[in-house]
Amino acid sequence: MSVPSPSPGPRSHHLDPRLLRAFLTVADELHFTRAAARLYVAQQALSRDVRRLERELGAELFVRTTRQVTLTGDGERLVPYARRVLDAQDELLAAFAQARPLLVDLNFPDQATARAVLLRARELAPDQELMARYESGLTGAAGELLAGRLDASFGRFTGLDPALRASLDHQPVRLEPMAVVLPEDHPLASLDRVPLAALEGETVYAGAGNPRTPEWTDLARRLFEGRGIAIAPPVPLAVGEEEFRRIMAKTRNPILAVVDFPPMPATVLRPLVEPVPLSPVSLVWRRGLTHPAFDALRRAAIELSVELDWLHRPVDGWVPATDKLDMNIHK
Repeated sequence: MSVPSPSPGPRSHHLDPRLLRAFLTVADELHFTRAAARLYVAQQALSRDVRRLERELGAELFVRTTRQVTLTGDGERLVPYARRVLDAQDELLAAFAQARPLLVDLNFPDQATARAVLLRARELAPDQELMARYESGLTGAAGELLAGRLDASFGRFTGLDPALRASLDHQPVRLEPMAVVLPEDHPLASLDRVPLAALEGETVYAGAGNPRTPEWTDLARRLFEGRGIAIAPPVPLAVGEEEFRRIMAKTRNPILAVVDFPPMPATVLRPLVEPVPLSPVSLVWRRGLTHPAFDALRRAAIELSVELDWLHRPVDGWVPATDKLDMNIHK
């Protein structure tokens, strides 16, 4: 006589609340595509989370066919428990969030992409306090993120040291067209757009020696490689916009920038073309971050990326091969 095998019980004493949220959203919609859109995640990622929860609980939660998704008996049994857990988590986070704001690093005051995301997040979460900070570069901000003195920042995630990336997460936000800042009497200043080939023989400032921005210098090195463009040697580290402008006026080197770079006296800003170099910008945060305002910040980044087509890559757009996977670029 055969003895029936006992049903598998929970395989872990710890459940990630994110998995319960994924389950409840699918349970509400009974449709994986709609649920993924509500959560601002890819459908494949949502399916992985549901399968992981099923493995953790040792129970099948949904019956999936090509036409419909329905809850199993175990799925129906889980719904009220999951709601109570998430309600308690939300209540706890709301209670502690009142003690501090979400601290968001914009790099510098006129960083247009990061500022737009922050402003949209404030609209989405008017009852939360989101405060700006200015750490000048993503590498400089990364240590503050890991120490818990910052909650989020913006920049080139791939350019971070792998040891830093291992403790951080990111959301692609924008492929930002790059530009060059030229002295107004520079021979190239008369052009509306500057072909990269026209910079051959130039020495361009790209933050070399600045410990807060090595990810930007690395981007410049990859862009200039094989094009006869040199990276300017380190200059005294300027703290503040006024000092930066003074040092740059003194060296008179062209400056590698982005198209939304703030104006500087006696200079012109010209987009770079042939190809169009693109600076990969992500929203970056410490793994495990929980804060009621953070969902609004991430949602704002996704909304603006879609509305403004920020992740569009033109036919002649250039992005380092190293960055394509992190930015979900498949060609």
